[in-house]
Amino acid sequence: MAAERLVVIGGDAAGMSAASQARRFKGPDELSIVAFERGHFTSYSACGIPYWVSGDVDGREELVARTPEEHRARAIDLRTRTEVTEIDVEGRRVRALDRESGESYWTAYDKLVIATGARPVRPDVPGIDAPGVHGVQTLDDGQALLDSLDKAPGRRAVVVGAGYIGVEMAEAMLKRGFEVTVLDRAPQPMSTLDPDMGRLVHEAMDGLGITTVNGAAVTRILTGRDGRATGVETEKGTYPADVVVLGIGVEPETTLAGAAGLPLGAHGGLLTDLSMRVAGHDDIWAGGDCVEVLDLVAGRTRHIALGTHANKHGQIIGANIGGGYGTFPGVVGTAVSKVCDLEIARTGLREKDAHAAGLRYVTATIESTSRAGYYPGARPMTVKMIAEYRTGRLLGVQIVGREGAAKRVDVAAVALTAGMTVEAMTALDLGYAPPFSPVWDPVLVAARRAAAAVREAGSA
Repeated sequence: MAAERLVVIGGDAAGMSAASQARRFKGPDELSIVAFERGHFTSYSACGIPYWVSGDVDGREELVARTPEEHRARAIDLRTRTEVTEIDVEGRRVRALDRESGESYWTAYDKLVIATGARPVRPDVPGIDAPGVHGVQTLDDGQALLDSLDKAPGRRAVVVGAGYIGVEMAEAMLKRGFEVTVLDRAPQPMSTLDPDMGRLVHEAMDGLGITTVNGAAVTRILTGRDGRATGVETEKGTYPADVVVLGIGVEPETTLAGAAGLPLGAHGGLLTDLSMRVAGHDDIWAGGDCVEVLDLVAGRTRHIALGTHANKHGQIIGANIGGGYGTFPGVVGTAVSKVCDLEIARTGLREKDAHAAGLRYVTATIESTSRAGYYPGARPMTVKMIAEYRTGRLLGVQIVGREGAAKRVDVAAVALTAGMTVEAMTALDLGYAPPFSPVWDPVLVAARRAAAAVREAGSA
């Protein structure tokens, strides 16, 4: 009996995790695996690209978890520089284009995994494709940016967007010795936070020497006689630039899936069941940045592009294809980042998310320190907590501070997943010693304040 054929579209976290996990369950005699990757690299950390660009990571090889050769050694037919251009669902086949030879051909599948990732958001403005304008989604993008920095005629960098990618690239440019301006159309940087917490990030970035301009939608990329970017024009003014970095965010890369008639959600991502199987298609799975996932707090799907989720998706898909079993129940929306020594964290819902979900809520914001106030090295942090009106169910937490701030959000992520109330959180038995925390951990102080706000709202 001929082996079944698994075809994987996408050679990064979700795709190659799925292929590797399926191979652990079934050998080549039972399951042949063909994987297509349009770039040069596989199984790498896109999240690490800003730290490679900044020089904190020595080279791109450090970001690669498993090379194409290592995958091939495990009986996976991995074809790099080969782009899938069409999915024929009825015919159970995909069309691939070899970008080196120009050859186009069809490959049949018994089972298909779509792991096409996400694409950077690029404003539809004149000059956006000019030399000197860079996204940072892939290792190829990172290398192109580094090459461009070496050719830059000056030391002025403009970063468009002040989300996670934007602020991380602002730090990278600062460490490279560039004068950095960050342009963002939102009222405050880090729109994944509420504006009052984003303001703290803005103030801290100013203190680091990064010029942050809010409410500045880009209208054009200015270019010189050689066609290279020389500046960024916005509704607020024009900002000279020797290099422009796009850090606006990403959206699901589901062009192929949509053209094939596969189901997409409100955010443009593929819709799957708990096993990561594409809704309505028994032999097609999808995972990583191209899918939408269930928000366990709001009870609706959302798009979150994170390597942690992509790797989990791949493991689950590979197990299910190989004859095992796994499910991905959803997320609470946890993310952390930093700009130099400033740490930023969030999990759960923002105020506008809670409002959009039809939830009534109270908020509590406290200031505390990372260690006992008298212990050397104690640094300030601000914690904001959102709880459901009357019930007191935790809805979200945001933290901005210095060393020791960001990973405290993990406590809140566990509480959200468990459906805890803020009142119940106040009794959590968290670790304490002066080098690590005040007697009352900042998260617990915020929970106490939030619990009091719930009681006050209930008695009003």
